Amino acid sequence: MEKIHVNASKSYDILIENGLLSSGKAAEEIKAVIKSDKVFIVSDDKVAALYLDMLSQKLEAAGIKTASFVFPNGEHSKCANTYIRLLNELAKEKINRKDTVIALGGGVVGDLAGFAAATFLRGISFIQIPTTLLACVDSSVGGKTAIDLDEGKNLAGAFYQPSLVLCDPDLLKTLDETNYKSGMAEVIKCAILGDRAFYDKLLKKSISNEEIIARCVEMKRDIVQQDEFDFGTRGLLNFGHTFGHAIEACSNFEVPHGIAVAQGMGIMARIAYKNGLCDKDTVLKTEEILKVYGLSYTTDYSLSDMEEKILSDKKVAVQNITLIVPRKIGKCELYPLPLNELSAFFSKGFEQNA
Repeated sequence: MEKIHVNASKSYDILIENGLLSSGKAAEEIKAVIKSDKVFIVSDDKVAALYLDMLSQKLEAAGIKTASFVFPNGEHSKCANTYIRLLNELAKEKINRKDTVIALGGGVVGDLAGFAAATFLRGISFIQIPTTLLACVDSSVGGKTAIDLDEGKNLAGAFYQPSLVLCDPDLLKTLDETNYKSGMAEVIKCAILGDRAFYDKLLKKSISNEEIIARCVEMKRDIVQQDEFDFGTRGLLNFGHTFGHAIEACSNFEVPHGIAVAQGMGIMARIAYKNGLCDKDTVLKTEEILKVYGLSYTTDYSLSDMEEKILSDKKVAVQNITLIVPRKIGKCELYPLPLNELSAFFSKGFEQNA
């Protein structure tokens, strides 16, 4: 079992092992960290159909009482209405401050369940069991929880660390192609962000899912421990997200997060090159690895459509925006830019034959 320790405001372990759920090891690990004999499992209808009964049965066999809340799959459910329904269910089940919320699912489940745990009774423990590659390598690690508002994504949330993260790569076997590609976009982001050797292994496809998850988790852990509350270095993890979030919003969230981030990375690499911040090879290598995993690095949305969404993003300060630009494969940098220079900076990457 791969065990990765995170030292944040609350220390916790991330465990990575095939068969954690089916073998009952997940239930044993959960029992070792919870403070009572009751847990409340949050999942979506797609994941619940696959794994909720298995997890509940293993927990009950370990002497842990369970209750659950299941909501419709999709980003549209990560909203205030679902959040309030979840809080009411926690209250109806008489969940107390010693009980624990378990997030069983992808990023939407983890974000929603984590935010509910952070705010119900002013904070109760929660555990992440990510079921998608994207959640394993990104959203389950680092303590960001949130819901979306009408004006933008993740605008209401809290930094709230889990008590434990259990990554079972066997659960990825039920992912459809789109969900797997979506996760690989975040994996590729990590490689371009800070590890050329990792990039090379991904390009050759000479690395297992367990190794992929472990490397991404290690990289994110190291960045989060430097900047848990996202005031500086942690912003590097948003490479590809400036345009990625805009593409999601333009599509009314029909384009999945990772697919949009892949397109965002391609766009930002092109913009960085046209503004003299990286060489052409960086653009070509970014496009090459995205193509290897069947990911697009362009979008049909116009710059004007995306700029409107970018300017409503929570990462925009009063007069500035901090972009994440690739300098070369394995190195990205934070790049502050005045808002009045944004259009000119972006437009160079959208010029015909750019």
